[in-house]
Amino acid sequence: MIESVRDLKSYNYEKEYLSKMSGLTSRIERSRIKSELMASAGVITGNVVLKLGIVSVILTGSYLIMNGQVSIYTLLIFLIASASIYAPVENGLMFLSEILMMDIKIDRTKEIESLVVEGGKTDYTLDGYDVEFDSVDFNYDDLKDVLTDINFTAHQGEVTALVGPSGVGKSTVSKLAARFWDPVSGTVSLGGEDLSKLDSEKLLENFSIVFQDVILFNNSIMENIRVGRKDATDEEVIEAAKLAECDEFVQKLPDGYHTNIGENGELLSGGQRQRISIARALLKDANVILLDEATSFLDVENETKIQRALSQLIKNKTVIIIAHRMRTIANADKIVVLDDGKIAEQGSPDELIARDGLFKRMVELQKLSGEWEI
Repeated sequence: MIESVRDLKSYNYEKEYLSKMSGLTSRIERSRIKSELMASAGVITGNVVLKLGIVSVILTGSYLIMNGQVSIYTLLIFLIASASIYAPVENGLMFLSEILMMDIKIDRTKEIESLVVEGGKTDYTLDGYDVEFDSVDFNYDDLKDVLTDINFTAHQGEVTALVGPSGVGKSTVSKLAARFWDPVSGTVSLGGEDLSKLDSEKLLENFSIVFQDVILFNNSIMENIRVGRKDATDEEVIEAAKLAECDEFVQKLPDGYHTNIGENGELLSGGQRQRISIARALLKDANVILLDEATSFLDVENETKIQRALSQLIKNKTVIIIAHRMRTIANADKIVVLDDGKIAEQGSPDELIARDGLFKRMVELQKLSGEWEI
């Protein structure tokens, strides 16, 4: 609700939302009361039985004393023993509801522990840094296929651009390239090595990644950029920040590079957050670069500056870039056009324009949108 309050108020939906929220809260309250009462019934019944047990000892002992079968000292010993036995049981009953609730947490923990760890070889040699997709199919949890029969190679020293309408699987391709998932069938390889056979943590040492959705930490700008390479010096961090055009806005902050930017960079704009993400990639300086809409939140001037910085980053490296702006990929060596989870066409920009296919239509539509006036 906190995150969506602005949109709710702007569309006069506040009363309806609060009404639904109130109903939901009431249902949760009733459910909690019901579960507490059910647990309490067992606890109370157990306590009653325990208390009756002590009463039974007293009554039985009194009867035996009256008949001269036991002494009062024997009764006292039995009372002390029964109290010692019942006390921990009574304490256990007091926590019975919490114990029952732990079942849910234990089941969820076991579910997490049962997940397969993406292990593999940590000692291997790569023959260059070409990323190759060979007959790759992929889906999420056995649902409809997201990708079908994907075949292309992103060569080292070239920029390979993935384009296509929204939702056709471009980001999924880039994440498969870094082994965030394994394909359902087919192989994704780096330097001739099948990624599914390599240790994912070791593999990611070869990748610098800029995602469309930037994640920042509740820490200083210096430490957020240093995520790219934890052993980097302050000077190296600042140099990467300057290349990513961060220095200008950082110098205006109260403590400069040591300013805490809040949870997920809440004190920064979308463009500033994305530039910090780019600075991380520049700092890591890995051999394979994945750029998923890396400049989508930037204005034209800053996008041009960032592209100059990225041009230094990508020299002699394997680059896979996802972009919707055609100007961003105008100089790409290869363009792979995706449509409905399949490769519709691939080739150089000039070749695809000459084919008069989906890519050419996308270019023309973007030119038309640039000429649109209110």
